[in-house]
Amino acid sequence: MGIWTSIRSGLREPQCCVNEETEAHSSQAEFTFKAVAIGLLIGCLLCFTNLYFGLQTGWISMMSLQSALIGFLLSKMLPTPLSPQEIIVVQTTAVATGTMPLAAGFVGILPALGLLEEEKDGSPPIRLSWLAAIGWSCSVAFFGVFLSPPIRKQVIIKEQLAFPSGTATAQLISVLHRMPPPDTTVRRRSGYRAIDTEDLTHPTAIADEPENHQEAAAEDDFNEREVVQREGWEDLLMSFLASGAMTLAAYFFPIVFAIPLFGKYLAREWLWSFTPSLSYVGQGIIMGFPTTLSMNLGMLVGWGILSPMSKHSGWASGPVGDMSTGARGWILWISLAIMCADSLVSLLPVVYEYCIKLVAWYRPTKPGDDAETHEDLEVETADRLVPTKWVIYGLIGSICFGTILVWIVFGNDGIKPWATLIGFMMGGLLSILGVRALGETDLNPVSGLGKISQLLFAWIQPGNVVANIIAGGVAEAGAQQAGDLMQDLKTGHLIRASPRAQFYGQLIGSSLSIIVSATAYTLYQRAYTIPGPSFPAPTAYVWLSLARLLRDGQLPQNSASYMVLFAIIFGVIAGVKVMAAQYNHPYTKWIPSGIAFAIGFLNTPSFSLARLIGGIIEYMYHKRVAKSGGADIRLIVIASGFVLGEGVISVISLVLKTYGVGVASCWGCSGGICAGCPA
Repeated sequence: MGIWTSIRSGLREPQCCVNEETEAHSSQAEFTFKAVAIGLLIGCLLCFTNLYFGLQTGWISMMSLQSALIGFLLSKMLPTPLSPQEIIVVQTTAVATGTMPLAAGFVGILPALGLLEEEKDGSPPIRLSWLAAIGWSCSVAFFGVFLSPPIRKQVIIKEQLAFPSGTATAQLISVLHRMPPPDTTVRRRSGYRAIDTEDLTHPTAIADEPENHQEAAAEDDFNEREVVQREGWEDLLMSFLASGAMTLAAYFFPIVFAIPLFGKYLAREWLWSFTPSLSYVGQGIIMGFPTTLSMNLGMLVGWGILSPMSKHSGWASGPVGDMSTGARGWILWISLAIMCADSLVSLLPVVYEYCIKLVAWYRPTKPGDDAETHEDLEVETADRLVPTKWVIYGLIGSICFGTILVWIVFGNDGIKPWATLIGFMMGGLLSILGVRALGETDLNPVSGLGKISQLLFAWIQPGNVVANIIAGGVAEAGAQQAGDLMQDLKTGHLIRASPRAQFYGQLIGSSLSIIVSATAYTLYQRAYTIPGPSFPAPTAYVWLSLARLLRDGQLPQNSASYMVLFAIIFGVIAGVKVMAAQYNHPYTKWIPSGIAFAIGFLNTPSFSLARLIGGIIEYMYHKRVAKSGGADIRLIVIASGFVLGEGVISVISLVLKTYGVGVASCWGCSGGICAGCPA
């Protein structure tokens, strides 16, 4: 029986008369129509939201925990609420749908191809039609999905990596459904342990807690559940409406999102304005204070020190915001060096440990090691797992099908089929490294992994900027998708959801997201210039700049020395952070994140400042308010409403722009302050 036949036969409404325990242990009881439908609904909202924010700032969120929470709230409206395992299917389907804008390169790869110049790159700008965007998305949409089951077997079942965000989501679901806390004990590892991250809102449960602590935790769980069930919908709706209303106000009165907080001269000439977007405040809450602090430190160094220095020294003589001749383009190279150094150093422990395991596999086993070597830790029965035959056929099919589609979309002048095949193989190898790093640190270093693939293809197909970007995108897509889906599989493992049901949800979510992402991106292209003032797509310049550097070896004046300096500094900082995490130092999360620091360079100050406000709110809330039950989850609900509000209402703004409905007033702008200002 084929995959799609199995999906059709399993996609059904659960029978109410079936005993709950029997249903929980039947083959795919959690794979129901209502679970998939709710997951697709949430995923489509996330898809539009991630595309909107990705084109603005280059930063998107997988929103795994938030998807589970919103799915729970929606299910309370049904006659029969969803089971915990069905919530897992909701979450998995939503994440697979919502993260396609990044996996298929709609926020980086495709805008970069639109920036090509025939004189510089040997190719005119490549702007895909809607049908071509569908073909490109299909070529990379399923490789990571079929790659996930074998990686799950290794990193979740055998090695029992932590995957902190997936574990936190499982703990949230157990609280909301009045379940015993999941067994989150993991093997002690020689590598570094998990760091507190944006989604880890509850510490991992400890088996040997004192009895009074367990009673207090149970009381807090009860309070949190009661608060969410009583006030969750109201909080979500009010925060959604507030964010949406501000977004519409900013469309008709652009000054609302471009307040010249430091004066009109600095706003117009140096891009120092403030965007009081509730969605960015919500993102800051979700990211957490340490991450937003790192981002704003980068903003201060990049836009407060390096940008004026490069301008006044004559190294970047053009307008400050120009990515080619201005200070923004000059500091872009510094951010690229920081990202590469941070990602590579953070990967070193993973590579080291992986090499040790490879050596151990080929080393003769001792008689006493047989039990551990052959121990099967899988808790699911064969009918709930993804068959190996499906994985093999799916990987071969997705690689061959993807290679053909890439060749059809871009032709021989774009990239040779053999180079695309190598891109898929690179994606498989990089996925292993990325997933292991994600499992231990909760950070998927896809930006660094993408740069590694670009370095390889500069050697394989030298001088071809188009091939470098496309092949790098193919490799990065697999690593990013496998990592995001692995968090969901970890959650499902802890809640005892069927991996095969999750696999079905991933396939369905990815399939729908191909159409949604391509359609949304095409509409944005028709209404706006991408990259442009409203949607600068900063990661597109990172991809294109590195491809040009690898071909020509030319850097902006005096940028090389600063690239080396900052690469060394953040290589050392990343090493210190790795060592601190290995010893579980309490101040690890306060050591600056290189990736977040570099994002502060890429984005104008307006975006970083709003996120810092969200980070401060998150920090103060946890210090003073979250001591009362329900406050922690309630903050997540409000932040999710802020993010979804602007993302969803941006669709209305897109429709208004498409039909020629412009701004109502440019009051307060004075020309050149607001994004896309006609003055």
